Amino acid sequence: MASIPSISQSQLFLNKPQFISTPKPSVFMKPISNPSQSFNLFVPQFKKPVVAAAGTAAGTAEEKSKKRYPGEGKGFVEEMRFVAMKLHTKDQAKEGEKEAQEKPLPKWEPTIDGYLKFLVDNAEFRNTGLERAESLAKDLAWFKEEGYSIPEPSSPGLNYSAYVEELSKKDPQAFICHFYNTYFAHTAGGRMIGKKVAEKILNGKELEFYKWDGDLSQLLQNVRDKLNLVAEKWTREEKNHCLEETEKSFKYSGEILRLILS
Repeated sequence: MASIPSISQSQLFLNKPQFISTPKPSVFMKPISNPSQSFNLFVPQFKKPVVAAAGTAAGTAEEKSKKRYPGEGKGFVEEMRFVAMKLHTKDQAKEGEKEAQEKPLPKWEPTIDGYLKFLVDNAEFRNTGLERAESLAKDLAWFKEEGYSIPEPSSPGLNYSAYVEELSKKDPQAFICHFYNTYFAHTAGGRMIGKKVAEKILNGKELEFYKWDGDLSQLLQNVRDKLNLVAEKWTREEKNHCLEETEKSFKYSGEILRLILS
């Protein structure tokens, strides 16, 4: 995936005061970059006076017609984060808007067998660039050494893996949505889940699945920059298509997460 964040630029306009009633050209300052200097030169240029009535009204109408999306000013990753947070409940995130389920979830009692199913099904993402396969292989090897049988991938992981692989070939915008939500979920809420499971059934052992080489915050920022760069080339319609895939990514990942309690 490409890498490089976008930088938005703006021009500063300065109108020269009019001191007599006769219309005169207005002046604005245009920045000219001078390669031999470390600062910008501002050169006055003449501009015809703007007719206030029609021009201003048209400009205002045009500005109102441009819809701003939550998080858009910070880059597309922030737009994805905003949509993802809305799909949480208030108990899960302060920005959550999803209604809590009327039927309460089963009591949090993870099992070794269920956790192994969860890990195995996550390993099915090895060809999507999520970069968890090697760590998962180490964890599964450890469980095997401890005497546990490693299950075959189950339908939640197989179905999601096949779906994401298909998206990666035919629908890059939808694929990026799943890539972002899965990768970032493992580094946020996923780590908290891993810690709770470790405390309950693994005697506090930290699995390789929840470890990253290097500074995690910097790794995440690098990924944000790359995702923002990719999205810069998209139309607004393509961005919306990506955002619309968020609920489906939550559905698939939720089915895998529930394996922990099986």
